[in-house]
Amino acid sequence: MIKLSGVIITFNEERNIEKCLKSLVIVVDEIVVVDSFSTDNTKSICAKYGVKFIEQTFLGYVEQKNFALKQANHDYIVSLDGDEALSENLQMSILNLKNNWTYNGYYSNRYNNFCGQWIKYSDWYPNKKLRVFDRRKAEWKGINPHDHVELHDANEKTGYLKGDILHWTYQSYSEFNLKTEYFSSIAAKSYYGLGKKAPFWKIVFNPTWAFLKAYFLRFGFLDGVNGFVICVQTANITFLKYIKLRELIKQKN
Repeated sequence: MIKLSGVIITFNEERNIEKCLKSLVIVVDEIVVVDSFSTDNTKSICAKYGVKFIEQTFLGYVEQKNFALKQANHDYIVSLDGDEALSENLQMSILNLKNNWTYNGYYSNRYNNFCGQWIKYSDWYPNKKLRVFDRRKAEWKGINPHDHVELHDANEKTGYLKGDILHWTYQSYSEFNLKTEYFSSIAAKSYYGLGKKAPFWKIVFNPTWAFLKAYFLRFGFLDGVNGFVICVQTANITFLKYIKLRELIKQKN
């Protein structure tokens, strides 16, 4: 039987971290939390569950999560964010893996809760994520803040687990607006570092396409008002990312 490490990064997650820990504690053999010096009750809540708690200045989403992987005692990983938890079906799927590990990585669907509503459409579901994996065969990659786990061998087969990662996202429209500003700034800086450009056509076309795809092709309209809000913000974060990138380019030239 293999042993699993649950790995989480946190910063001020007192609202959700207990749900995350409760869902992991019956599945994994240890829980590692790498925290960016939270100023709320995150640390004291984690202490109740006997986690390995490490404080580390935030390095960036990809970098922080790869740092966290190295702190685990076991190579087989279940990775969650502090605002995520395993559904009961996903818990059972992962427990079954302990005696039947076949692939180096396993996907599952992520089910997002927005302002109290579980979102079933747009780009928010099934929103598949590779979060159960062998750390010797995979690592976190991507352009901050859009991180993802990637196997070293892109052609390698992966498994798919029944059940959902439950994700409590923004619980108010104001919070969504603030995070849209925050994440678009990080993305613009990452794009600038990669030498990407922001021509006028991208500022117009990319946000428009992002909305049309999410709202119509991915049936976002079926989630009602909140579906519309999500699709508008999907377009907005794309728009902000490119105009902020354009601004950065002008400032540096």
